[in-house]
Amino acid sequence: MSEQFQMTRRSMLAGAAIAGAVTPLIGAVAAHAEEAVGQITHVDVASLPRVKIDLVKPPFVHAHTQKAEGGPKVVEFTLTIEEKKIVIDERGTELHAMTFNGSVPGPLMVVHQDDYVELTLINPDTNTLQHNIDFHSATGALGGGALTVVNPGDTTVLRFKATKAGVFVHHCAPPGMVPWHVTSGMNGAIMVLPREGLTDGKGKPITYDKVYYVGEQDFYVPRDANGNFKKYESAGDAYADTLEVMRTLTPTHIVFNGAVGALTGDNALKATVGEKVLIVHSQANRDTRPHLIGGHGDYVWATGKFRNPPDVDQETWFIPGGTAGAAFYTFEQPGIYAYVNHNLIEAFELGAAAHFAVTGEWNDDLMTSVRAPSGT
Repeated sequence: MSEQFQMTRRSMLAGAAIAGAVTPLIGAVAAHAEEAVGQITHVDVASLPRVKIDLVKPPFVHAHTQKAEGGPKVVEFTLTIEEKKIVIDERGTELHAMTFNGSVPGPLMVVHQDDYVELTLINPDTNTLQHNIDFHSATGALGGGALTVVNPGDTTVLRFKATKAGVFVHHCAPPGMVPWHVTSGMNGAIMVLPREGLTDGKGKPITYDKVYYVGEQDFYVPRDANGNFKKYESAGDAYADTLEVMRTLTPTHIVFNGAVGALTGDNALKATVGEKVLIVHSQANRDTRPHLIGGHGDYVWATGKFRNPPDVDQETWFIPGGTAGAAFYTFEQPGIYAYVNHNLIEAFELGAAAHFAVTGEWNDDLMTSVRAPSGT
C-alpha cells in the first residue's frame, strides 16, 4: 500500500470524525425505525398496485403520465452505484466519479404525490466505498440516508411516501464524506407531480410535450505544480488532494450532465417550434442561475415546488444549492438556443452550458433583420 494511499485513509478517517454527531443519530434513527415497524399504519401498502420503472439516462426521462391514473401506487426503482473513471472535458481531464446508474447526474425519477417510492439501492462488491442516499423529498431518517448505508456487496430497499409535490434533489451522504461524494457526481433528482398534473397557479392545466433533465455539477480536480490536471489510480488516491481543492470553494469545472459539451453539438437537446418543454434543473451543491438565451421561462418554479404558483415570463431564475427547479417554455422560433448558468464565467469558461436545437418555420413578426450588417 502506497504512502499516498495511507495518507488518504488517515484523511478519510479524520473526515469521518466530523460526523461524530451524525453517526450516533444514524444508529438511533435506524433502531427507532425497526422498533416502529407496524406501530403506525395509515395505508395498507401491501394492497396497493405496484409499478416497476426502467430508468433512463439523463437528459431523457422515463415514460410517465402527467396526471395520476387511479389512486396511489408503489413505484419501484432500482439504482446501482457505480464508481467509475470519467473524462470531463476536451483536454482529457479525468475524474473518479461516484454515480447512481453510471451517469452524472443519476436518472430522474417521476412519481405522483401520495405515491410510495420503493427504491432498491445496490452497492456492488466491485466498488470500494460505502454509500447511501438522502432524498430531499422524503420525511425522516436523514432523508433515508440513515437507513440506506450500504458497504460494497450490500443491497438495501427503502420505501417512503411522496407527500410533497415538486422536483427535489437526492444525493449520497455517507458520514464524514458527504461533500466528496456529492461533488464526485453522486446526485440526481426526483419529480413528484401533483395528482391532477401541473397548473399555472390559477387552475389552468399546464402540459408538456417533452421533459429534459439537466444536472449541474461542480468538480474539483487537483493540479500539479505546472497547473496541469492530475490523474490518479483510484478515488482513494485522489481524496486528500481533492479535499484541498474542495476547501477553496473554487470549482475547476462547472458542467451540465457530467462533462463540458455533454449537451451541446451532436448532443444538443431537440425540440420543434410549438413544442412545450419542461426543463428540470438540479444543483446539489452550489447556487445557479439558469437562462435560456433567445427564450424565456414561461412558467418557472425556481425552487421546484408545485404547490407554489409559478413565476411567469422569466429571463433568468435562481436555484439555490441543494435544490431542483423546473421551467416550462413553448419554443416559438427555430435555431440554436444556448441554455446556460448566467454566471457567464461559469458558462463560457468552466462549462455550464447546453444547447437546444429547434426546428420549424421562422416567424418574421417575432424577429427580422431590417438591414443586414454592412459598411456605411
